[in-house]
Amino acid sequence: MNVDILRPRACEAMRRAGRAAAETLSAVGARLRPFVTTADIDQWVREDTARRGGRPSQLGYKGFPAAVCTSRNHVVCHGIPRRDEVLLPGDIVNVDVTTELDGYHGDTSATFFIGEPSAEALHVVDVARRCRDAGVAVVRDGARLGDIGAAIEEIARAEGCSVVREVGGHGIGRRMHLPPHVAHTGVRGAGMRLRAGMAITIEPMVNLGSHRIRTLDDGWTMVTEDGSLSAQFEHTVLVTRDGCEVLTR
Repeated sequence: MNVDILRPRACEAMRRAGRAAAETLSAVGARLRPFVTTADIDQWVREDTARRGGRPSQLGYKGFPAAVCTSRNHVVCHGIPRRDEVLLPGDIVNVDVTTELDGYHGDTSATFFIGEPSAEALHVVDVARRCRDAGVAVVRDGARLGDIGAAIEEIARAEGCSVVREVGGHGIGRRMHLPPHVAHTGVRGAGMRLRAGMAITIEPMVNLGSHRIRTLDDGWTMVTEDGSLSAQFEHTVLVTRDGCEVLTR
């Protein structure tokens, strides 16, 4: 597998792209409230990304029609923003922002509460955040990809949740998606070794019910098969000798 090892100048470009994506996500998240539409989110992402000198990486990617993925309630990932999709009190929504800046990409997402969350929403969102952080915590030069998946899956299972298996993290740099695939389930000590200078995303999708998912007829939107809530958090990280640098904090 041919995996990019970033040189110092590329690492600095990745820091700028990651920071831009994180700032856009934060700015858009602060505007979320009941009765906003997911099309509003798409417009805000376009405007904020342009203001920071970037381009939405997702726009047009393999035909994707929007600048951001907006995944609400039982939507696992790749939700397409729509004018007729209105955020209602009690909803949760994941906003997934990827910014290309000066030829490099930063990728990040978070799940937000709309109004007062239910106990179930609080639980799955908290578990998803902790799963991401557990995956990030094991990243270092010489660790294996399986270590990431195992750390994530252990927390989800202990909390009565499940982790989506069909989609996961990925390498990132001059392209939004690069090798390796970063599974969010796995076995410690298995899989490819990480090397300092690699950039990857860690982005577990955690379901309140079964891990099983299906894709809607639009060819993009993935939903939980049982209709249960799903939450996700994502960081882009740079592998270092003694750990990792979170580029989208």
